[in-house]
Amino acid sequence: MTDQPEAASPTLKAAVLRPRDAATLILVDSSSGLPRVLLGKRRMDMKFMPGKYVFPGGRVDRPDRTVETSDDLAETEIAKLLVDMKGGPNPARARALAFAAVRETYEEAGLIIGTPRTGQKAPGEASWQRFFELGFVPNLAPLRFFARAITPPGRPRRFDTRFFCVDAAAITHRGPPPEDELSDHVWMALDEARSLDLPPITRVVLEDLGDRLKLGPLDGADAPVPYYFHRNGTFKREMIGLNDQVPQSPSDD
Repeated sequence: MTDQPEAASPTLKAAVLRPRDAATLILVDSSSGLPRVLLGKRRMDMKFMPGKYVFPGGRVDRPDRTVETSDDLAETEIAKLLVDMKGGPNPARARALAFAAVRETYEEAGLIIGTPRTGQKAPGEASWQRFFELGFVPNLAPLRFFARAITPPGRPRRFDTRFFCVDAAAITHRGPPPEDELSDHVWMALDEARSLDLPPITRVVLEDLGDRLKLGPLDGADAPVPYYFHRNGTFKREMIGLNDQVPQSPSDD
């Protein structure tokens, strides 16, 4: 998750305060019977959420739109990602969100969700080069769109974050993370994770995850997606389904 200074001029500041596309990956390990999730602690010297435990994730970068893979995101997940997508919805942006979640998980946790590379060209951005040099290309097929949250207005940084879930069995490589934004990586049961210093939305999404896991495997394509945002000063929770459209009314976004 990048940590860049805010722009100083009013024009640039206004642009920065528009929610940026971002993505997060929730890794769920159910191999021992009790589901556990991976969380990491943000460095204390960071301006954004210092010391908080979070899932790996960050904003979408331009190279995320040009990555090659033979294992695409399921069409059902793309359809749900397109619901109420701000600024021109298209499948390429939906895939870029999933690519960003996989990339950030590698950068921040050293974990690769991928398949063996068979000639695909690496994008020019450094983190994807490292990913590809390890002999893998990202695998989007097992990812499931799980939740969405837009940072409330008035915050110094705002993100339109999509949370994806994937079973830990999809991890094909474990190594040292190339970046140090997250430390103290921990796999914790949901009840244990509640004791950590979590951002409010992370705590809410953990509760959603607990409810979702009670219904069965995460790969169910028909599972609705919780969507958190503010409209006319009120915190809202809508559910996104395959055939749903979130009402397009005036909002605070």
